[in-house]
Amino acid sequence: MLDVVNVVGSGSLNAELDLEQVTSDIGSIAEYDPDKYVGMYLRFDDEAPLITLYRTGKYIITGANSEEEVYTIREQFLTLLANNAMIETPKDEWFRIQNLVCTGELDQSLNLNALAIGLGLEVTEYEPEQFPGLIYRPAEAANVVLLFASGRIVITGSQDIDAAERTFDLVKNKISDITTID
Repeated sequence: MLDVVNVVGSGSLNAELDLEQVTSDIGSIAEYDPDKYVGMYLRFDDEAPLITLYRTGKYIITGANSEEEVYTIREQFLTLLANNAMIETPKDEWFRIQNLVCTGELDQSLNLNALAIGLGLEVTEYEPEQFPGLIYRPAEAANVVLLFASGRIVITGSQDIDAAERTFDLVKNKISDITTID
């Protein structure tokens, strides 16, 4: 069983924007400092996902706990821009989920050194002095998997939960096969 801990979506308004003017018009929920970063940050409240808006009209939503939340925040954002006459209608040119970050438990401790060898050195990275987890890029999936000695697993790079769950099952089976051989 996986838990979704972050959903990232992105879209395009198909319009050039003056981010200083947008920040001024929106008020305190927007933050823009071009000396620090080229994008404007917008957050509806302290707990809400973060929206980063660029002058090109492209934007990214990060920090949502579900796909539903990302779409809800998107609608709020588009409505806010339309209500402030920054876009004509509360609609964007395109929007899609780019990445889900999911976590799960394998219910067993892992020997990461043995797993790096068992899964294949060409698809794993394990440098415990640099990072405490094993980085695994399964050839059968377009995801990156982080495995920790505690049995915790993080899957990133999925565009939907079904793909993440397939990767989770794949990793569980491979680990089971490797630990059975030992």
